[in-house]
Amino acid sequence: DWFDVIPLPGARVALVVGDVVGHGLHAAATMGRLRTAVHNFSTLDLPPDELLSHLDDLVARIDQDETSESLEGGAGITGASCLYAIYDPVTRRCAMARAGHPPPAVVAPDGSVQFIDLPAGPPLGLGGLPFETAELELAEGSQLVLYTDGLIEDRRREIDAGLELLREALAHPGRTPDQTCADVLDAVLPARPTDDIALIVARTRVLGSDRVASWDVPCDPAAVAEVRAAAIGQLTEWGLPAAMPDMAFTAELVLSELITNAIRYAAGPIRVQLIRDRNLICEVSDTSSTSPHLRYAATTDEGGRGLFLVAQFAERWGTRYTADGKVIWAELALP
Repeated sequence: DWFDVIPLPGARVALVVGDVVGHGLHAAATMGRLRTAVHNFSTLDLPPDELLSHLDDLVARIDQDETSESLEGGAGITGASCLYAIYDPVTRRCAMARAGHPPPAVVAPDGSVQFIDLPAGPPLGLGGLPFETAELELAEGSQLVLYTDGLIEDRRREIDAGLELLREALAHPGRTPDQTCADVLDAVLPARPTDDIALIVARTRVLGSDRVASWDVPCDPAAVAEVRAAAIGQLTEWGLPAAMPDMAFTAELVLSELITNAIRYAAGPIRVQLIRDRNLICEVSDTSSTSPHLRYAATTDEGGRGLFLVAQFAERWGTRYTADGKVIWAELALP
């Protein structure tokens, strides 16, 4: 079994838990390959269902290799399940999909427990079958609980009994994630576990209006100056220019280039968003699905240097796709 917590652009975070059938070196090696693959696929910022589809293809290829080896005395067919979730603290939305994995649980701030009605999806490796992403809104201070089947399954009880024990163990408000984990293991874990167990308890936080600002931008180059001034005013309200004198200049430059690029190459509507988190995150969204790319401008070119400047001044930058288009983002370091 394995789990991971992966930071994503836009102050979002991905939570993943998975289970590989079997024990020993072969299962451990397969687990390592899948965990690395999830990390690599997460850098593409894919929706949960698409990420699981890529992971499904990988497991199918591993299965083919193992089938050939098993004919010569190898380890045989691989089986695996996985649940992948993305939480956005700005919108409080959580998108998730699962591949043959037990359903996640959500503990509300008042202690009520809900097992999410999430389409189960096929186990990894069957190939050609779709996965489905579901979205839900989580209240601030909720706890999202992901686990593997070893926690709830036992030879001496039905799986429904294990889920009910888990519900009872979770139904207590005001606990920290560490306390929740300890109480769940004490109440639900079989006396003599016969399977590996992974358990994640993540408490949601929210980035409120005091840390997020956004503006709609008309598709008019003349609008850039107005939005730029509004953004600098917001940074001043956050006290950032005083703490970092160069911050205002850098943010102004990055935003100008991103907005100008969107106005020039994309269709409206265009939206600008600033997020003050561990870093300052600048996002510009539009309805185009065309991804920008860096290029070296010739000496005589009048344009083509905007993204190059963004890449030089930003800690990180990139593009992610949405149902309505794309978001170009850049992160600037904060003290």
